[in-house]
Amino acid sequence: MELRHFQLAGVPQGCGLQISWPAVALTRESAPSLRRRAVRDILLYGVAGGLLIAVLKVTEYRFLVVEHSVEIYGALVAALFAGLGIWLGQTLTRKKPEVIIKEVPAQGLAHAPVQAMGPFVADETRVSELGITPREMEILGLIATGLSNREIAGQLFVSENTVKTHSRRLFDKLGAKRRTQAVQIGKTARLIP
Repeated sequence: MELRHFQLAGVPQGCGLQISWPAVALTRESAPSLRRRAVRDILLYGVAGGLLIAVLKVTEYRFLVVEHSVEIYGALVAALFAGLGIWLGQTLTRKKPEVIIKEVPAQGLAHAPVQAMGPFVADETRVSELGITPREMEILGLIATGLSNREIAGQLFVSENTVKTHSRRLFDKLGAKRRTQAVQIGKTARLIP
C-alpha cells in the first residue's frame, strides 16, 4: 500500500506538518453485491437500534416500578377488592330455586272426612328433654311472631337484657345461632305452632 504525502503551500519544508492517507483504489462493485451490503448494513443498524430500545424500556420499567411502587400496590389491592366485591355480590344476590309444593290427595282417602285439629299443644316431652323453661317458651313464641327484643320486653314487662339472656339460653338449648333458626327448630320439634 502506498502512502502519499502532500506539502501545504506556504509552509516551509522542515515544519513537520504533513497530511497523509492511504491510496484508495476505486473499483467497480456489482449491483447485487451493493444491495447485499446495503441490506446487511440496514439489518445491523436495525438490530442495534432494537437492542438499544429494549434496554431503554427495561430501564424505564425499573424506574417506574421503583418510583411508583405505592401506586402499583394500591392498584393491585383495589383490583383484588373489586374482584372480591363482584364475586361476593353475585354470590349473595343469586336467586335461590323456588320450591313449589302441590297437595295431591292420597289414593283411597280422597273421600275420607278430614278431622279438624284442635288448638296447638306443645310437645311437653320434648320441652322437658331440652330443659326449656316456661318463660323461654313464651319468648320463643313471641320471637316466632316477629317481635324484636325491645317489643318482647315491653310486652312481658321485663328489661331488654332479660329478654336477651332468656333468648341466649334458649338458643343454646336448641342449638341455634340465629332467631330464625331457633324458630325453625321450634316448629320442627313441635314446640311452637
